[in-house]
Amino acid sequence: MEPASSTTGAEAGQTSGLQAGVEGGSGRPDPARDRRQRGRAAITAAVGAVLVMLIVAGGLVWWYESHFVSTDDAFIDARVAQISPRVAGQVIAVPVTDNQQVGPGQILAQIDPTPYRVALQRALAAERQARTGLASARASLLVARAALQQAIAGLASARAQSVNATQERKRYLSLRANHPKAVSRSQIDLVKAQARSAAAEQRAARQRVVGARAQIAAAKAAMAGAGANVAAARAKVHAARLDLTYTVLRAPTAGHIAQRSVAVGNYVAPGQSLMALVPLRLWVTANFKETDLPYIRPGEKVRVHIDACPGADANGRVESIQRGSGEAFDLLPPQNATGNYIKIVQRVPVRIVFGALPRHCVLGPGMSVEPKIRVN
Repeated sequence: MEPASSTTGAEAGQTSGLQAGVEGGSGRPDPARDRRQRGRAAITAAVGAVLVMLIVAGGLVWWYESHFVSTDDAFIDARVAQISPRVAGQVIAVPVTDNQQVGPGQILAQIDPTPYRVALQRALAAERQARTGLASARASLLVARAALQQAIAGLASARAQSVNATQERKRYLSLRANHPKAVSRSQIDLVKAQARSAAAEQRAARQRVVGARAQIAAAKAAMAGAGANVAAARAKVHAARLDLTYTVLRAPTAGHIAQRSVAVGNYVAPGQSLMALVPLRLWVTANFKETDLPYIRPGEKVRVHIDACPGADANGRVESIQRGSGEAFDLLPPQNATGNYIKIVQRVPVRIVFGALPRHCVLGPGMSVEPKIRVN
């Protein structure tokens, strides 16, 4: 059995050698092998092209993103107005409700105006009384001026009578000295008495002039006081009218009602918050890292992604940059003059204004946004 096996193996070797000789000497290419080689070359080229495209795309993305700075620490902001009454009273009407849009000057609430109408009528009556007092003071001043003119005229008459009496006394005394028997003693005494009476009347007239002038001064003071009373009464009327107008609360600007807490029948006090008014003008407060500030300039364009409107981004621009980090304006700002100081990159608020807000999108203060600023 062993020699047969050896012969068979030799024959098989010869057969393989003959086949190899035939294949090697034929000179025909192998199509399957060529296809495999071409496939491997194509795959290698495609992989290389994809790698080159990925590298180029990555470089382009890096170059493009290097022209933008963004942050997710941003939110929509607005100056919300708290609607509060200026006068106390019972609420009789609240014609608005939560989330309702209102225009400037629209009535938001009304307080019972009856007590304030009564106060206005009382103030008007007091003003009329004060005007009457002023008219009386003016009349008294006219009377005092007339009395002064009369006193001045009386003084002139008394002065003339005094001069006449003095001259008469002098004539009688001169005649008595030259002709003692021509004038009796009783006549001399009479002219002396008349001269003294005229002098006394002149002094009295002078005092009446002084008194009349004092009356004029008093009348002027009374008129000034009456004028002051009129001014005070007029101010009270103005204040009463203002209080009456304050019973109607109107919207200071256009916006939406929020957090309404008042109802008809409530008694409200001055300064009590009744509702909030969210204005239509909104902006973005974005807290960028301080290391991003060198690339941010006012006026640069911004693309704002709004979480509440994922399908519609908004355009805007940088309006201003706050001078100071957010922590610097806290109620208790950090004190870095300590031994355990750790440097932390601060956030600085940047104000971004919208160019146009997306339509049919509910927006308000506190909503999250992601602004992306295109920088040079």
